[in-house]
Formats: sequence, structure tokens, C-alpha cells
Amino acid sequence: MMSGMSSKSLTLVVFIAFLVWSSNFEACIARRGKHWRQSREASASLSKKKGSHGGSKSHHSGGSHSKAPPPHNASPPSPIPPKPKEEIVQTPPKKGYNGGDSAIFNVLDFGAKGNGETDDTKAFEDAWAAACKVEGSTVMVPAEYVFFVGPISFSGPYCQPDIVFQLDGTIIAPTDRQTWGKGLLQWIQFTKLVGITIRGSGVIDGRGSVWWQDSSFDEPIDDEMKLIIPINNTRVETKPTPIGSNLDVKMPSIKPTALRFYGSFNATVTGITIQNSPQCHLKFDNCVGVLVHDFSVSSPGDSLNTDGIHLQNSKDVLIHSSSLSCGNYVICYSILSLKWLRGGSGSVQNVLFSNIQMSEVQLPIVIDQFYCDKAKCTNQTSAVALSGINYEKIRGTYTVKPVHFACSDNLPCTDVTLTTIELKPLQERYHLYDPFCWQTFGELRTPTSPPIGCLQIGKPSSNRVQYEENDSC
Repeated sequence: MMSGMSSKSLTLVVFIAFLVWSSNFEACIARRGKHWRQSREASASLSKKKGSHGGSKSHHSGGSHSKAPPPHNASPPSPIPPKPKEEIVQTPPKKGYNGGDSAIFNVLDFGAKGNGETDDTKAFEDAWAAACKVEGSTVMVPAEYVFFVGPISFSGPYCQPDIVFQLDGTIIAPTDRQTWGKGLLQWIQFTKLVGITIRGSGVIDGRGSVWWQDSSFDEPIDDEMKLIIPINNTRVETKPTPIGSNLDVKMPSIKPTALRFYGSFNATVTGITIQNSPQCHLKFDNCVGVLVHDFSVSSPGDSLNTDGIHLQNSKDVLIHSSSLSCGNYVICYSILSLKWLRGGSGSVQNVLFSNIQMSEVQLPIVIDQFYCDKAKCTNQTSAVALSGINYEKIRGTYTVKPVHFACSDNLPCTDVTLTTIELKPLQERYHLYDPFCWQTFGELRTPTSPPIGCLQIGKPSSNRVQYEENDSC
């Protein structure tokens, strides 16, 4: 009896233990299945984020379905192939638009021919009008083309900021009287713009010989030109060979500046070359924040008043790292020139000329407040206020005079500093002169070559500043 009861009890215990074990096994399987589903969901989600297009390893065609089915809302096992490239582009590009973050407006897309003969002025105007509406846009003047462009103004003030004028080709000026009428003060002008940049490896060619050959020898010559006397004391008057001009047609007496900026903020010029301008090559008037670097000027020495860079009524100017050559005539007149008509007014402040290389320049560094462009000029008491004019690392050779500072008795030049000036004389054709300074105050921060002892150290006893607009070259 006890033996039978013991056997039944043992069987009951074993049965209960089996039930408990089975229950735990199912729970374990359930937990494993839940973990597997979470892993599949995470994998599918990561595949979507990475944009993976690989096939699913869990997909079988007609195979066993022993594994748990994929969760609801899982991505389909077969990837969707990407759209062809032609389907991705929803709209055709706009005229002149190059895509990306900014618009590029190529003058060729606006009708420019670039053959050096057809008038491309309107194409340039149209390209600018389109670029003017787009912030950070670029007007493209492509390389290996020659564009014939008449007097033109790229104007604000309603243009968007930070426009780039990418000049890699060549722009040439007209040489006929009809285009210029009675004369203009500038050929290419950028006015009332913010963040305007001209850059590239191209050339602006003013073809100024048609103006120089028409210049009468009895026209007024400024005080610096009177210093340029050949060694044999005979002034040799030779006229450059004209380029494409009708010699029977006299050009206007008013000669244009090649490239002028007026009333602009943060203007930059870099990389380009300006050559053979009828008068000044590059001018900034009423500008704040000027940067010029890696810039070249090329002009014959026998051309009158074809100075390199003019500044007027401007401040916060940096001009550096530029090489200034002299074309086929070997002689340059003046490169770093601050000149105003006698009796002019206005101001120039905070200017730095730095790291400039010159070669055989007649008068490399000039400040002249007594410039006269007429047959007769009366003495005037008003003058342009100059302060904070700095010259550093100016190197090269000169053929007449290294420095000519002619400032006003009424309003002297102040805070003119000279640092590392190394200009060597070359006496080949002309008489040489020592540095000249008049009413110029400042500081010699290092010894100079040649010595510039005429600069008055310190400040004048009184200094009155005048601010008025006057345009001259």
C-alpha cells in the first residue's frame, strides 16, 4: 500500500515539474522572438537612414517560413532602384544659371561675341542686370575671348551684395571719337555697391595710344612731369604708335580713367591687369574698405598722367602684393599716386601700400595737392585732407625721383609713415633728383634707401579737415 502511494506521488511530482519546465521554455522562446523582432526593426530603420539598396538576406523565394515573419510596417525586402538622373532634375536650369549656391551669368549667354570687333556692351549690361538681382552672384567674362565694350556703368544701389565680376578674358576700349562724344571721366565704372569684387587673370586694355598721339605738346604738364628731363637736356617728344585709330579724327581732350569705383563699400580688385589706360588706370572715389592685391598695371612711360592707382575721398584702404610693370616702353610714370586738382577738397584716410614691386618707374611714390590739368591754374587755399598714409615694403628701381610729397600749406599731410623703402636709381635717360617733401608730417619707422630726410617727424601745429566731393584724376 505504501509502495503504491509512493509511486503515484513520484509520478505526480514529475508531472508538475514537467509543466513548470514547459512554461519557462515557452516564455524563453517568446522573449527570444521579441528580441529578434526588435533587432529586425532596428536594422530596417538603419537601412532606411543610410539609404542602403542592398538585398535583404532574410528574403527567400518559396522557401521555408520557419523564422518569425517580419514585423508590421517593415520595409519591403526588395529595394527600390534610384531614379535616373534625368528624372531627378525637375526644372531646366535658368538662363545663365550654373547651379549650386550662387548664380553664374556668362556674358556669352547674353549675346556677347568676344571676337574683338562686335560691340558687346549690351550683353555686359544684360548680364549685370541679371546678376544684380542675386546675392553672391558672378558675372563671368570667360578666357580666350576679346570683348569690345564701350563706356559702361555697373550700378547699384539696388543690387544685391557680394557680386563677383570674374574677368578671365580681355576687355578692350573703343578708339573712335563718336563713342566718347565730348569726353568722359571713366570707361568702366562700378558705383554704389556693397562687397563688389573684380578678380581673375584677365586684362582691361584702354588702348590709350589714340589719346596720347592726339595730345598737343602745348597742353599743360604737371609739376612732376617738368622734372623728367633727359640727360642731354633736350626733351624728346615722341608719340606712341596709334592702335586702330583714324589719324584725321582728334580724340576729346577729356581722357577717361580705365576702371573707377565710386561710393562703394568693401571693394576688392585682385589678379587682373589694367594696361594702356588713356589716363588713370584704377581709381577709388568715396569708397570705404578697399582691398587691392596681386594686381598689375602696364603703361608706356611716354603717356601723360597714366598713373597706376588713385585714391580720393576714401578710407580704410589696403593695397599690397602687386607687381607693376611698364609694357614695351620700359618706363613708367607714377604708380602709387595720390593727386588732386589744385584747390580740390575731400579726404583720404587710413591707406596702406604694402609689398609693392616696381621696375624702372619715373616717380614711384607721389602725393600732389598742386596738380593742374589746365593751361593756367590759380593758387587755392583749400586742399584734400590726407592722414594715415602708410608705405611699407616698396621695392624696385626708379629713373627720376623716388618720392615726391607736395602737400598744402593750409592743410598739410599727416601721419605719413615709411617702412622698408628700397628704391634704387637707374640713370639711363633722365636727370635724377633727391626725395622731395613739402608740408608732409609723419614717421620713418626704418632706414630707407635712398634716405628720405625731408619728411617732418611728428604732427603740424594745426590741422583742419575739409570734406567735400570733387572728382579729378
